[in-house]
Amino acid sequence: MSLGANSGTYLDQFPGEAKVIRTAFYSSFIALGIGALMGLLQVFHRLDILRLIPSEDYYSYLTLHAVLLVLTFSIFFLVGVFTWAVTTSLDRGLEDLRYTWGWYGLMAVGTLMAGVAIIGGFFDSIPMSAAVLYTFYAPLQAHPLFYLGLALFIVGSWLAGLDWFRSWWAWRSENPDERIPLPTFMALTTTLFWIISSMGVAISVVVFLLPWSLGLIGQVDALLTRTLFWFFGHAVVYFWLMPAYMLWYVMLPKISGGKLFSDPLARVVFVLFLILSTPTGIHHQYLDPGIAEGFKFIVMVNTMFLLLPSLLTAFTVVASMEHGARQRGGTGYFGWLRALPWRDPVFAGMALAGLMFAAAGFSGMINAGMNINYLVHNTWWIVGHFHLTIGTAVALTFMATTYWFLPQLTNKEIWSKSVGLAQVLLWFVGMTLMSNAMHRSGLVGVPRRTAEPQYSGFDYEVAAGSMAELNMQVAIGGTLLFISTLLFLTVVVMTVWGSKVDTLPANGYAETLSGPEDAPLVLDNLKLWTAIAVVLVVLAYALPLASIIGRRGLFGPGGSPSPQFIDTLVFTGQAIVDSAVGVIR
Repeated sequence: MSLGANSGTYLDQFPGEAKVIRTAFYSSFIALGIGALMGLLQVFHRLDILRLIPSEDYYSYLTLHAVLLVLTFSIFFLVGVFTWAVTTSLDRGLEDLRYTWGWYGLMAVGTLMAGVAIIGGFFDSIPMSAAVLYTFYAPLQAHPLFYLGLALFIVGSWLAGLDWFRSWWAWRSENPDERIPLPTFMALTTTLFWIISSMGVAISVVVFLLPWSLGLIGQVDALLTRTLFWFFGHAVVYFWLMPAYMLWYVMLPKISGGKLFSDPLARVVFVLFLILSTPTGIHHQYLDPGIAEGFKFIVMVNTMFLLLPSLLTAFTVVASMEHGARQRGGTGYFGWLRALPWRDPVFAGMALAGLMFAAAGFSGMINAGMNINYLVHNTWWIVGHFHLTIGTAVALTFMATTYWFLPQLTNKEIWSKSVGLAQVLLWFVGMTLMSNAMHRSGLVGVPRRTAEPQYSGFDYEVAAGSMAELNMQVAIGGTLLFISTLLFLTVVVMTVWGSKVDTLPANGYAETLSGPEDAPLVLDNLKLWTAIAVVLVVLAYALPLASIIGRRGLFGPGGSPSPQFIDTLVFTGQAIVDSAVGVIR
């Protein structure tokens, strides 16, 4: 699987699509910069180092930090990466760039609407607020603009997935006997998984939270909206990770100097993510009394099965890197590691991101276990864990690969690879310090989601004696992460302002040691795997949701919708159906 040495850069091959991807990336980077600043302000405020924000506004800043980094930064970059993957692996442009700009516009407008609602909470003169954190379920209520923005953003991401499917359908009609190219296969399975998993939050926002914020419903059931959120809330972790995995599979082997160890294993990994990722959300609700323990146990077992695709990825990617290192002259059991291109910021960033994700897997097993989860639930341990996943495995991979993507999208050389290398190393060191301290703080009970944690309330000496050290680690780590972000944005801006050159490497992927011809045909049967994924979701969620609604009602005890709500729901449903039919036609 290779695009060939004479194919030119991506901008040379697909100028229209390159503009879309550049715009999506720039939107992602703006969100990264603002979100990183919000994170630094929170660190200084929470640790009582430098209080630049009022305590009553802390949760608005926290919401902006989380939404911009967790959703906006990651998903805007993701749609750019998958657009690149589909067009290059199918060797054809998108079907209609006007449609493509349409879904980008929906996502951008949705982001702006949600952002305005959040920022409104900073000012007493603006009658709106959305200090509901990233976990925006009831009983916290946001301004309707926030929920409407989220709905548009999610719909935009669905339409992006449909755009990639349209390209594949057109390609398949011309190549009926060909296997789905691996990058396209990864984009399509991720899209199917995303549509299934985001249905929960879409229902929560459109049917409950938005009408509630508009006054069409007097109340909503907090447990029901919480369960619908976590239907999506844990699965979205894999939505971020799957493009990072794709980049590890198709780029790391080539940069290492070798070939991808196994195309079939990579396909198996993405099939496993498709069928296993969504029925896991209830493991975030082990302490919720409204869900039976048996359901929680089933979800715990399913969550443990998700270790399998990650372990397969670790084996395949490391084997591919070792193959490349030995092609470069590396020898010995571990001596081959020295032959890898550690001075290349693209390789170093992705390799260190993968190393951090291994650490995140160990802390994730703690979160997934029912009884041991009680020790760390809702503490800073959880914050440390997801800063290793989205904050490093995903974010560091995306930043590192930007140093490869920018020349392909602009025909300009990276402004300074040395600064880029310093940036990825600084991120790794900063996150090591901060996440380590957060995990250790969680073990002694330091809470999350709090602007004013009262550390002086601890009675035992271990906690009191270690807090100063842990707080210092968080402060230093958070500062290094912010400096790393500034360095990254500096490299991006200086590169974009640079002059075009004619000697850039060609756009391409790693070749494979074991190619798609070695993979069973059934792996490409997307209908089969989607059906299995839906069945597993129904098995995991049908009875718990039915139990919640049966005992508490659809809108909670005593709750009922207004006639206006029924009319609005019918109108909205009909509009969605009509729009979907129009797109398909």
